[in-house]
Amino acid sequence: MSSRLIFLISATVLAWILAFNSGRELAYNLAYLLTSVLIFSYAWAWNSLRAIGLRRITRTRRSQVGQFAEEQFEVTNRGRWPKLWLEIKDDSTLPWHEASRVISNLGRGATQRWQVKTLCTQRGRFRLGPLSLHSGDPVGIFDVEQHIDSTGYIVVYPLVVELTSFEPSISDLSGGEARHRRTYQITTNVAGVREYVTGDSLNRIHWPSTARARRLMAKEFELDPTADIWLYLDLNQAAEAALPWVAAPPEQGLFALHSPRRKQARYELPPSTTEYAVTVTASLARYFVLRNRAVGMSSRGKAREFVQADRGERQLNKILEALAVATAVGNLPFAHLIATDGIRLNRNDTVLAISADPSPDWAIALEHLQRRGVNSIAVVIDGSSFGRADSYAPLLGELEAGGVPTYRVRRGDDLASALSQAARIGDIPEWIARR
Repeated sequence: MSSRLIFLISATVLAWILAFNSGRELAYNLAYLLTSVLIFSYAWAWNSLRAIGLRRITRTRRSQVGQFAEEQFEVTNRGRWPKLWLEIKDDSTLPWHEASRVISNLGRGATQRWQVKTLCTQRGRFRLGPLSLHSGDPVGIFDVEQHIDSTGYIVVYPLVVELTSFEPSISDLSGGEARHRRTYQITTNVAGVREYVTGDSLNRIHWPSTARARRLMAKEFELDPTADIWLYLDLNQAAEAALPWVAAPPEQGLFALHSPRRKQARYELPPSTTEYAVTVTASLARYFVLRNRAVGMSSRGKAREFVQADRGERQLNKILEALAVATAVGNLPFAHLIATDGIRLNRNDTVLAISADPSPDWAIALEHLQRRGVNSIAVVIDGSSFGRADSYAPLLGELEAGGVPTYRVRRGDDLASALSQAARIGDIPEWIARR
């Protein structure tokens, strides 16, 4: 109960006591006035949130770091009386999503709309809503509130860096054995024909068979005989390193425009090995998917995340959705993940291991895969640039001795440049190069 309401009730009670005891007309007029104000204010406040229509339209439930999340709000007064003021408060967890608004003078049958565009600066799964409506009377005596508990969610994919090249070149990656496995993707290998099913595209129809059978027949395809690309991401909590960091609003420089035409934004990643590893994984997935390679992913964080190798944009979305909520809270050493998941790999498959773990154990695990004919590539997130005191010299030496192509990513590096060329022996300390 507000102080104004307590004061008005007290004043009204005193006015009536004074009127009954004195019997004067002025005292009765004052009591009538205060009572009328109290009743009028209560009736106005009670009616202020009635017959209000509120629509919240989210353009898409998927976004990406560096892109905008867009929502449209629509408030309609369906009652007979105007609304003096109406406050809409949004409790979304999406960072810097300022959807709250104060609306004034909403007349009978009137509608007000506004659009909210928020630049996504952090990956993750965020809640949209709930909403709460606030209003009151013109005097400010009564305050009413109504909660709208319905919520939705938006998934923000991690940042993806445009990679123009990746060594070894994709043409140098050897092909695998022919796999007679059916796929929904259209490839150059036709496995047979079947009856047309609603939803099949027209370019799948095999017209000669259709003419012979006198009913629509569709082609079936199988995967190309090429090796799969497997992305192994280390989400072991013991391997993570991070520096203190506080998220800042986009206008304070998280996104620095560097293009001459000011159309492209350069995002400064948070100083965490996990964020760098996730961005590297997402960028490599996109690089190979755009080149029509079958890409799969395996990681172990809070839960086991396994994405079967496949092609196409849908496969990329699966990987990005898994990476959006990836956190380094796992307890499985990266070497164990490589050893257990590497058993199912076929000869000439390619493994890209991304980790900030300085232990050489996972380098030894990659060497074992190499002996079985599984190509291995390592991406080392240098935790020493994130405040880790452990040395990465033994790990880099083991990778060099095993002939595993290695990429080394440090804090602040341009990922497109860091992933364009593997580290040379000259980048490794001299005593390691002599091993």
